[in-house]
Formats: sequence, structure tokens, C-alpha cells
Amino acid sequence: MKIGVISDSHDRPENVSKVIDFFHKENVEVMIHCGDFCAPFMIKEMRKFKGKIHCIFGNIDDEFSTTQLCAKLDIDLQGLYAEIEYDKRKISFTHMPFLAEGIAHTRRYDAVFHGHDHKAKSEKIGKTLFANPGNLAGIKEEAKFAIYDTKNNSIKHYKVSDI
Repeated sequence: MKIGVISDSHDRPENVSKVIDFFHKENVEVMIHCGDFCAPFMIKEMRKFKGKIHCIFGNIDDEFSTTQLCAKLDIDLQGLYAEIEYDKRKISFTHMPFLAEGIAHTRRYDAVFHGHDHKAKSEKIGKTLFANPGNLAGIKEEAKFAIYDTKNNSIKHYKVSDI
């Protein structure tokens, strides 16, 4: 299964829309947002994704309005930290890198994702994939996102400008 992983969209609906179109072409079934969508209108933009959406809060998200909108639009919002499972892969995600790294060190998960520092990366902590999809806002580095493959527990990064 392919899972789209995005983060730090920071009120850039044009990039979210472009990435969602790419996810649909690539048969991505699930989307994860690792926080910092910012204004609640971004939730409506994310809902254009046809599959299941999981997200958590970043450090600058509107928690009140976002919570209400996610409930209304059937988006799984899990607060500051999330756990999901697909194809027997245990996945966790949070916004802050130091929390994600600590979670990865527990070795309870196949993959742990985070955002916040706006830098695309992937590495292994033991057998756990530890990754940041990059940021959709194009802050600090070019706008990037990723697709996680549950079959081989791997992640591939993409530049928004290349899709």
C-alpha cells in the first residue's frame, strides 16, 4: 500500500492540491499530514484527497476550529501524536522531531514520521524507518513530500516542482 506523507503546508493550498492530484495518479490510498497546516481552510483543501486522511497538530495550528472541521469532514485528527496500522505496519507520527526520534527509539513501530524542521530526510533507527517528508511551503528548502510503501517499509521523497 502507498501512503502519502506531507507536512508543514503553511497555508499553501496550491501545493497541497498539486500533491493530492499526484497521489491520486500514483494510487495512494491514505494520506498523513504531520502538522502545521496553519489556517483551518487548509483542512478543506486536504479533504480533496479521496482516501483516508490522518493528521496531527503542529505547533502553529488552530486547535479549536481545526478540530471541528476535521470532525465534520471525516478526517482523523489525533492531537499531538498518532498511531495507525496498515498492512501490519505500525506507524507513528508527530510534528516535533525530538518527540519522533524518541518514539522511533522505542522500536515499537515500523515507521515514524515528523515535520517541523522543514528538512526532508530518512534514516533507520534500528529497524524503524525515521523520516521527515519535507515541507510543502518551500521554507528552508524546496517544497517536498513523500510516499511511504508498506510493502518494503521505505519512503521516497519528491519535489513539488517535479510533479
